[in-house]
Amino acid sequence: MTTLRDRLSNGTRLRHPSPRARHPVSRAERGRLARQRERAGWLFVAPNLAAVGLFLLFPLGFSLYLSFHAWDLFSAPRFVGVANYRRLFGADPLFLIALRNTAIFTVLTLVPTVVIGLGVAAVLNRKLAGIGIFRTIAFLPLVASTVAMAVVWRFIFTSDDGLLNIMLGWVGIDPVPWLVDPDWALVSLSIVTVWKSVPFATVILLAAMQGVPETLYEAAKIDGAGALRRFWSITVPLIRGPLSFVFVITIINSVQAFDQAYALTGGNGGPETGTYLLGIMLFQNAFSFYEVGYAAALAWVIFAILLVVTLVQLRLGRREEVEL
Repeated sequence: MTTLRDRLSNGTRLRHPSPRARHPVSRAERGRLARQRERAGWLFVAPNLAAVGLFLLFPLGFSLYLSFHAWDLFSAPRFVGVANYRRLFGADPLFLIALRNTAIFTVLTLVPTVVIGLGVAAVLNRKLAGIGIFRTIAFLPLVASTVAMAVVWRFIFTSDDGLLNIMLGWVGIDPVPWLVDPDWALVSLSIVTVWKSVPFATVILLAAMQGVPETLYEAAKIDGAGALRRFWSITVPLIRGPLSFVFVITIINSVQAFDQAYALTGGNGGPETGTYLLGIMLFQNAFSFYEVGYAAALAWVIFAILLVVTLVQLRLGRREEVEL
């Protein structure tokens, strides 16, 4: 009979059964463990799902429900079908005024925000001593209160003794009716919004620029490309994704603008209808005229406009990336 010592001396290895082989897990046990992990996962995400349902899905559904009703906050909602939408598109001239002002305001805000954001991001995208301080300063307007900032700008835009008109007087320019003339009031609102929006655009674009490989710039320098040529031929094409994101976010914020307009020119969209934006119109109908159903219909029209603009912008951005 071969002993254990003989087997070891002959080079025979002992094979010990693995724990899995000694204790095989049945299919039922694996299913039970999988269900336990699934239940644990649902328990972890349950608070977030509840918050989304309570603060996002329910308000969306309720606002859609109200858009087909007439409600003044005091009596019971009364079903009116598509009457709110029919009135909005066919019987309310203020809607066209608000739509026109919002479109002009969006253009006046979008172009300077993107151009200035690109320029500031390019300037801050340098490895210099103390550059972090300048990056922090450029970011400060974003964390400032919108209402407080608009109040400060209101004093700056004062026609008689405002700081901006005083500075214009130093160079021989007559005072500008910033908040008195309807056309200038919309320009003033755009200036304030650009000042508030540029830091966000700068942060996004700066982060994208820092992800561009340095070797591309070095190769372009060897080929004799200047700084401007490198910026337009290397930087801008490689940050088209973040640039498209800045476009979309700026458009959304411009169409939804309310707080800066309310603090700068009041809740009536004045002077006259110079700053009568869609956000002012929605606020006015909901909380001044107590036509909540009509305001809900307007909110869904704004949502549809933003959805279409966002989808078009994303499609154009993807097409440019494919062509690139």
